[in-house]
Amino acid sequence: MVQNENSKIISDDLQELCDEFRDNNQIPMEKFDLYGVKRGLRNPDGTGVLAGLTQISNVHGYLIDDSVRVPDKGILTYRGIDIADIVEGCRKADRFGYEEVVWLLLFGELPTAPQLEKLRKVLSYYRELPENFTEDMIFKAPSRNIMNKMARSVLALYSYDDNPDDISLENNMRQSLQLIARLPIIMTCAYQVKRRKFDKKSMFFHPVDPSQSIAESVLDAIRPDRKFTHDEAHLLDLCMMLHAEHSGGNNSTFSVRVLSSTGTDIYSAIAAGIGSLKGPKHGGANHRVMMMMNDLMQHVDDWGSEKQVHDYLVKIVNKEVGDHSGLIYGMGHAVYTLSDPRAVILKREAEKLAPRHKGMKEKFELFELVEKLAPKVFEEVHGDSKVISANVDFYSGLVYEMLNIPSELYTPLFAVSRMAGWCAHRIEEIETAKRIMRPAYRSLSKPRPYIPLEER
Repeated sequence: MVQNENSKIISDDLQELCDEFRDNNQIPMEKFDLYGVKRGLRNPDGTGVLAGLTQISNVHGYLIDDSVRVPDKGILTYRGIDIADIVEGCRKADRFGYEEVVWLLLFGELPTAPQLEKLRKVLSYYRELPENFTEDMIFKAPSRNIMNKMARSVLALYSYDDNPDDISLENNMRQSLQLIARLPIIMTCAYQVKRRKFDKKSMFFHPVDPSQSIAESVLDAIRPDRKFTHDEAHLLDLCMMLHAEHSGGNNSTFSVRVLSSTGTDIYSAIAAGIGSLKGPKHGGANHRVMMMMNDLMQHVDDWGSEKQVHDYLVKIVNKEVGDHSGLIYGMGHAVYTLSDPRAVILKREAEKLAPRHKGMKEKFELFELVEKLAPKVFEEVHGDSKVISANVDFYSGLVYEMLNIPSELYTPLFAVSRMAGWCAHRIEEIETAKRIMRPAYRSLSKPRPYIPLEER
């Protein structure tokens, strides 16, 4: 009883503290315009503020004509090579491509067959976690959120590294390859412990098969019977290739580069990237898409009715239903306008797979309908005629569902894939930029005297 009363008192005190903050910490939106502050590091036309140079990848989503942004087909290139061509090349050769992408992003050229085999051998060797790491860092401190556990585990790897603070190219490369190899193992272990602790289900751990690709090893680890088809593994590999990199301007990669510019260790920098990607406005959006769509499916009787779907989307944008954010998750992108090339590829794969899975054809058609109606709804509600299209998050969750991947692993898989890009950008930042990032903030506070406590 006393504890409940104390809890109520603390809760009331906390509310008063929050009210005090709100009273003294408002910044009118017009002040940002007055001082030319580019909120979100965005220019007035929505483009990103130029903060650095990179050779790793490029994102093309629009053209500039007389200083006006003109929508255009989206193109994503890794080291100058169109991701669609990389995907098609690996598909034609019936070859797992994520490891090839890792080499390309880190070293700048496509690997030869011997180089690719060498990389696979190194990554396979580095998969093994340090002795007692799983027991001490994952088993003994389970987390409901896999991304949180991954970030904490990456930070913990610092303590198991004999040379953690050396930022030489040689040491950074060694650490990068270890992290690329180890994060999938950390993810699947964290998932199993989460199942046991919080879901009250059995957990299972299979021996690591060094002959498997990273995509195969993930499916092997999360399935009780270790069974998966060749096509399933190639589809997950495709998803990993598409998520591996997306230029230095995306929030998580920029976070990695900001921390790396200070000269800090790789574990601190990568943990920051994971924390950034966890956010629902970034990598966490793929999970939010599925939550939104599941909510829509529960409240719309006829999934094929444009009117019913349209009306529910209006409620979402008006913050009346769903998570009340007003967002149609998976729609729109900071750079892409007419199309997100990753979404185009994933949609094509989802369309091919849907008829093979019970109930998925109807669900895929509903996703298509939402994709079609969302721009119209935004224009109706907000008067915004901006060209928007589905982004990678819109269809990735649907593809993962078809692969029977648990929803709590959607964003962690994004992080596992993006590790290649993060490490490439960290090395590039340290080796080429060589200056700590230090942007400016304009202070709005005015000088005033200190008042003694008894006079306040």
